[in-house]
Amino acid sequence: MIFNQKWQGYRIQNGVYSDPFPASVPGNIQKDWARSHNFGDVHYAENCEKFRELEDDFWEYRAHLDYTANEGERVFFVSQGIDYKYDISLNEKVIHSDEGMFHKIELDLTDALLESGNELSVKIYPHPKRAGSPVGSILEADHSCKPPVCYGWDWNPRLLISGLWQEAYIETRTSAYIRNCEVFYTLSEDFSVADVTVSIDCDLSCSFELFDADGNIVYSGSDTSFTVNNPILWWCNGQGDPYLYTYKASNSEYSVFGTVGFRSVRIVRNFNAIDPSLFPKSRYDAPFTLMLNGRRVFMKGSNWVNPDIFWGDINRDTYDSLLTLVRDANMNILRMWGGAAVAKRDFYELCDKYGIMVWQEFMLACNRYPDDADYLTVLEKEARAIITDHRRYPCLILWCGGNELFNGWSGMDDQSLPLRLLDKLCYELDYGKPFIKTSPLVGMGHGCYIFADSRGDRAGIMGGDVYKSFQQANCVAYTEFGVPSISSEEVLRSIIPEDELFPIGETKSYLLHHAVKAWRPQSHACVPIIESYFGPSESLGQLIDRSNFLQCEGYKACYEEMRKQEPHCSAALNWCFNEPWKTAANLSVIMYPANPKPAYYAIKEALRPVLFSARIPKFDWKAGEVFKAEIWFLNDSPEAASGEVSVSLRVGEHTFSLLDWKNVSTPAGENLQGAQVCCVLPDAIGETEMTLTLTSPDGKGSEYRLVYYEKPKVTKRRVLNF
Repeated sequence: MIFNQKWQGYRIQNGVYSDPFPASVPGNIQKDWARSHNFGDVHYAENCEKFRELEDDFWEYRAHLDYTANEGERVFFVSQGIDYKYDISLNEKVIHSDEGMFHKIELDLTDALLESGNELSVKIYPHPKRAGSPVGSILEADHSCKPPVCYGWDWNPRLLISGLWQEAYIETRTSAYIRNCEVFYTLSEDFSVADVTVSIDCDLSCSFELFDADGNIVYSGSDTSFTVNNPILWWCNGQGDPYLYTYKASNSEYSVFGTVGFRSVRIVRNFNAIDPSLFPKSRYDAPFTLMLNGRRVFMKGSNWVNPDIFWGDINRDTYDSLLTLVRDANMNILRMWGGAAVAKRDFYELCDKYGIMVWQEFMLACNRYPDDADYLTVLEKEARAIITDHRRYPCLILWCGGNELFNGWSGMDDQSLPLRLLDKLCYELDYGKPFIKTSPLVGMGHGCYIFADSRGDRAGIMGGDVYKSFQQANCVAYTEFGVPSISSEEVLRSIIPEDELFPIGETKSYLLHHAVKAWRPQSHACVPIIESYFGPSESLGQLIDRSNFLQCEGYKACYEEMRKQEPHCSAALNWCFNEPWKTAANLSVIMYPANPKPAYYAIKEALRPVLFSARIPKFDWKAGEVFKAEIWFLNDSPEAASGEVSVSLRVGEHTFSLLDWKNVSTPAGENLQGAQVCCVLPDAIGETEMTLTLTSPDGKGSEYRLVYYEKPKVTKRRVLNF
């Protein structure tokens, strides 16, 4: 039986304990302190800065144990995760010391318990900071397994947290307790047979039952090896039903339940990813085509970051509100970015349910992690726990060492011992899933991250607006790219003081909330880019509307272009889906906590399984130019598709009928390029926009808003480089 405890927290400065304050478990002790000492709303103005004074303190949780144990029961302290380095004491005697936040703790207290008055304490050490590293930078985290995001990122404030961030409780157990149950299987090549093996960790013998989604018994017995004929396969969103079987392992006293999804996953070489005539025959573009149950599946999704700056507050409802949005946006995969914490179990259970594939990275990002023994010891312990705890979820289809570890600022490579260790562990503990050492690899793209950039970027993405940039690119996968926007006026008024609101500038609040100097001088608000297209904005509302205009059309252009590059291109995942707190501007499509931006709906349209799409060479046009666009029929569904479309262009009162394309059809998972349309743009005085409309009677049409300049006002366009 589980007994939750009432916890008190203490701040320890120079060995001196504060007065006790209420501590939430799961939670983060710095937030508990802030709540009891009236720090105010962490999202507002500069309030997040108040947490800096807490970074180098010790903390302690204490609970006077309250439980009932029957004769023959053992008493355990169980924690699903403690952040980050800590000592656990019973009645003032240290019984366990550890480091790392992702492995489970199970301590048998029975023989050390007093008859009454027992007190358990968990002492948390200050946050790890490498000696000699630049103060206040993510380099402070490069010798620890603590996720570096809380040391500060261009969308996450520097706000270091720790504590009992997962469930922690007292549990009484008998010898019949089932410690773990896990189902392993091998699918035949034609997927018609699943050979199942069940691992049950219990001192007593147990029976096992497997049920289909309707509750019918598929298997029942005590044999831990059996066969399932014609298993119904688990599919990702848009490719079929994410079918789950349910199991029950039981003995006379205990029962445990879980789910099983039968599916096969492979990563294979992309189409045209290597020229066999080239020498020397060495490294080529990374293989990154996903084969799910033998079917090529285009990975369309996003990058997921921690959905709250206080990880202890994240619960099933937090995940559900966001993951339903992922599913409804026609996405099928999330990249779990390596700089943030590994999600809690509820996340993966919901991804199983909704058919959202998970690309899981370990907690390495943008640092040069060392080869030294102490670091590798902690990394191995953490990685083993992560792999064994998460390999059971059918949604998890790919392991990755971490984010941008081969880039110049990280400087790691294939021979770096942390990555060799992670590769080894993934093979030993979960060899059926692919593993890549980092993202990006050769041929994969990270960037660009603004709507228009004259210089291009390190990923080989050419300069120009996102239309031109990605049409000139040739990546096997675009695993990070982004177009920023300013948050809603409602959000801005809740975080920015009134006297700073407009115009957006380098005020302390806008700096802290990532509107300016987040990673370039004017990002993420990018006001100069907005003004380069529309001129100065007269109000905050107008500026936000224009920012949303660019993000909507930019993301639509990116996703649809990447789909057109299939099968050479196999993935499109924007940076990023969500955010951990209220930002003033971000590349995300969801505002904290779960409020869609207008761009969310544009992406949802761009990721429909079947649609007519236009390849437009640029965003801005002027009177007298010859407008051109290629018309495509995109189909990444598992079935053949057909339709018809009428294409028209409207500039003010001028409407041009450009194409009627009838009897269009394409096989499952294939795209079709159609005709190019063109017309000379009229001089429509007073107009600033034009609209290209692809009208389809069965809902497969699309619409594109573009900037238009009348001839007398604009003779030359420029894209700012900043």
